[in-house]
Amino acid sequence: MADYQTKDIRNIALMGHGGEGKTTLVESMLFAAGNIDRQGRVEDGSTTADFDPEETRRGISISAAVAPVEWKNVKINVIDVPGYFDFIGESSGPIRVASTVGIVVSAVGGLTVGADKAWAASVRQGNGRLFIVNQMDRENADFDKVLHALREKYGSSVVPLLVPVGSSSNFKGVVNLLENKAFEGAGKALKEVPVPESLGDLVDQYMGEITEAAAESDDELLEKYFEEGELSHEEILVGFRKGLQAGRIVPVIAVSALSGIGVSALLDMMKGYLNSPEGAINDGVNPKTGESLARKCDTGEPFSAFVFKTIADPFVGKLSLIKVMSGTLTPATPLYNVSQEKTEKTSGLFTMRGKKQTGVQLLYAGDIGALSKLNFTATGDTLCDQNAPVKYPELVFPVPCFTKAIFAAKQGEEDKVFSGLSRLQEEDPSIRTEKNTETTETLISGQGELHLDVVRSKLQNKFGAAALLEDPKVPYRETIRKTVSAQGRHKKQSGGHGQFGDVWIEFSPIGDTNVDFEFVDAVVGGVVPRNFIPSVEKGLRENIVKGVLAGYPMVGLRAKLYDGSYHAVDSSEMAFKTAARIAYKKGCLEAGPVLLEPIMHVEILVPDEYMGDIMGDINKRRGRIMGMNQVEGQQQVVAEVPQSEMSRYATDLRSMTQARGTFTMAFERYEEVPGEVSKKIIENAKKEEEEED
Repeated sequence: MADYQTKDIRNIALMGHGGEGKTTLVESMLFAAGNIDRQGRVEDGSTTADFDPEETRRGISISAAVAPVEWKNVKINVIDVPGYFDFIGESSGPIRVASTVGIVVSAVGGLTVGADKAWAASVRQGNGRLFIVNQMDRENADFDKVLHALREKYGSSVVPLLVPVGSSSNFKGVVNLLENKAFEGAGKALKEVPVPESLGDLVDQYMGEITEAAAESDDELLEKYFEEGELSHEEILVGFRKGLQAGRIVPVIAVSALSGIGVSALLDMMKGYLNSPEGAINDGVNPKTGESLARKCDTGEPFSAFVFKTIADPFVGKLSLIKVMSGTLTPATPLYNVSQEKTEKTSGLFTMRGKKQTGVQLLYAGDIGALSKLNFTATGDTLCDQNAPVKYPELVFPVPCFTKAIFAAKQGEEDKVFSGLSRLQEEDPSIRTEKNTETTETLISGQGELHLDVVRSKLQNKFGAAALLEDPKVPYRETIRKTVSAQGRHKKQSGGHGQFGDVWIEFSPIGDTNVDFEFVDAVVGGVVPRNFIPSVEKGLRENIVKGVLAGYPMVGLRAKLYDGSYHAVDSSEMAFKTAARIAYKKGCLEAGPVLLEPIMHVEILVPDEYMGDIMGDINKRRGRIMGMNQVEGQQQVVAEVPQSEMSRYATDLRSMTQARGTFTMAFERYEEVPGEVSKKIIENAKKEEEEED
């Protein structure tokens, strides 16, 4: 692969809903450019961008993949981003390093949730945008209908650029409105033809809209357009490029990735109209002072690079995908990881086309490549010249909303599973793991069932670590509601020294379940010797970890030791610990023990039309609606819901809202479990205890 100057580089991330043909489009672009000899198929598992065994097995994209397309002396770094919402974390890096986001929609299905989310994400990041209307060769394809829907949703900034000649089985070419040229066929059969007369009026109409949009992108052009009523072709191109870069012009392009029709024209459009990264200003901070620092995307600037993705391979080792933000990078360039404050060494500099690595000797500012076997570097880190340090903002990944407990399938393979999991977290930082100290389970959280199932499969296939995923245990607790006194008396004669301990303890609720236990020494007159009182407290603390109802930890308990007796010879620390245990079990059973369950603070963001379904569903889950707010044009429902009712909420919310709803959840407090629910929990706990015995 040739070395490409910054001005000859284009970076674009393809995003949108799953199943719209993004991976097929990448394959078609590579084939049209002659970068691959044969166009692979998703169904056959033979595409360049879907190279992970899980992707080929499932027939969907799971990880973002880079596929540079070399087209007419320009390098177009295309990043194929998964469309399924379980893998939304894969978009965080690509959308940061791409100048433009190509939002792929179907000519049949039209505007989708995935396209809408891609639009919102690109607006937040400040990327340029274009719509690629794919599958124009399918039955019922309707470019005009899709264009109308896009304009209705996103306004007049959306303008057609490559319009179709025919549709469905008659789709045979496209017209480039800016160039007033038409092209038919694909591959070797591609040819330029006159613009069809039947499209004449439509071309004039659309060209007028493009001219207005170009004029509105520049004050000088707008003034001239008002005065003269027209712009030259060059002026339209200048305004168009400026508007595209700023997101004020969003071109719409018709293609068929499967047949390749329109793909060459799309590549021409990317070469001619997309902005190169040259001169872009990258905002960062000086790590020494914390002050803002801008680094220009220019080869004359000191070297800096941003790590936007990590690939963990048990055979090849770790690959860090990077974008050179400034300066130039060679295999000999000194690397300083300013995020980790470590000096790094790489064993190779590559460009990646899917899984294929091509060694290179130079990457200019703005280009995308990969460094192998960096020891300390993680996704989101900044590499730079140690003498001119800069740190770019870290990536923000979506908060996990679906949790399972993970176990090794075979006893003794726990280290293997959790070592593999650690490697996968390098690859996918949107996975979170934590140890629940109450249930002793290791919890793994992600974006949904499919996400975690893929993690489980990767553990098995990549690292030979078989793991099981189960619903996590709910960390219930127990407390008491009444004040009672109970005697704990332990007496045992066995010849020689016996065992004797006798205590009277008053058990009462503290009223604050955030406090586990409070011990009060109220002994007077030496009825319990001072040296045995710590043993009584220790005996109680050891036993409150298992409640009297269902074996869950006891909280909010005050124990006041106020009376007892001892034997000068037979009393011991062990005897008084045992006596304390007897008093605890007897007293708490009489003190109105109840189960407590964790209550979660839940914030749900949904479009207005789903409010009724959401509120009804929250009520079914024993939840309480605490309030409603208008947030970013959507409705925010604030509720409190028992944790036990939220285990599958991520899946259920997607189903109820066609994936338009999102939610966050955090622990709020513990509350008493209703009687009927409590009865079932206690019965299940006793069954589990019997099975273990």
